[in-house]
Amino acid sequence: MGTGKFQDAETMVGAVRASGAQIVTVALRRVGRNPREDDMLGSLGELKGITLMPNTSGARNASEAIRAARLGRELCGSPFVKVEIHPNPHHLMPDPIETFEAATVLAAEGFVVMPYMPADPVLAKRLEDVGCASLMPLGSAIGSGRGLATAEMLRLILRDARIPVIVDAGLRSPSEAAAALEMGCDAVLVNSAVAASGDPIAMAAAFARAVGAGRDAHRAGLMPQGGGAALATSPLTAFLSVEGA
Repeated sequence: MGTGKFQDAETMVGAVRASGAQIVTVALRRVGRNPREDDMLGSLGELKGITLMPNTSGARNASEAIRAARLGRELCGSPFVKVEIHPNPHHLMPDPIETFEAATVLAAEGFVVMPYMPADPVLAKRLEDVGCASLMPLGSAIGSGRGLATAEMLRLILRDARIPVIVDAGLRSPSEAAAALEMGCDAVLVNSAVAASGDPIAMAAAFARAVGAGRDAHRAGLMPQGGGAALATSPLTAFLSVEGA
């Protein structure tokens, strides 16, 4: 779960608790001791059983992301890093070339690298090959609320991935999170959908239930999709052919 956009730290902590999230990501640019109210590490320190994952949001190239990741490890003591590089502030699309370069260096240095990336199956295999711990393809643009616009590309990534796939960005509703899990994704990462909702804590709890339902549905196996014709669940043939009827 992301930690940006919340109205205050108390709401953010409550939402994280309600979500049941196992990993929480925080932008390194928000880590600080002054002013106190913007000290994300202090607020997140109240949570137990949570893995803290610094992210490199704000980095415009591989060099900046690598420097931020190293700083994050010093500040947080966490080997996890979400590599996030988006040089264009207008669309915030992840840069595939700079992301690959940063992921290659950081994985070699022993970081647990989780790259935010375009929904590109070719890039996904390249990132997997250099040692990334997971793949984090976007569902749609950051903060757009346009859901799983990349669903077809996500299916291609899922078909070939040997590491966890986490949909990151663009989700707006719990039903979209359930759809991602039904598809076979291992998790989702949400922030705006919760923080910008009318009741962030209630919305976080709704996402938690949706993720559980989607995962259970995937494990149970969805029924095959039929063609254009309807198929009756209770055939009437035998009933209509009863002699004398």
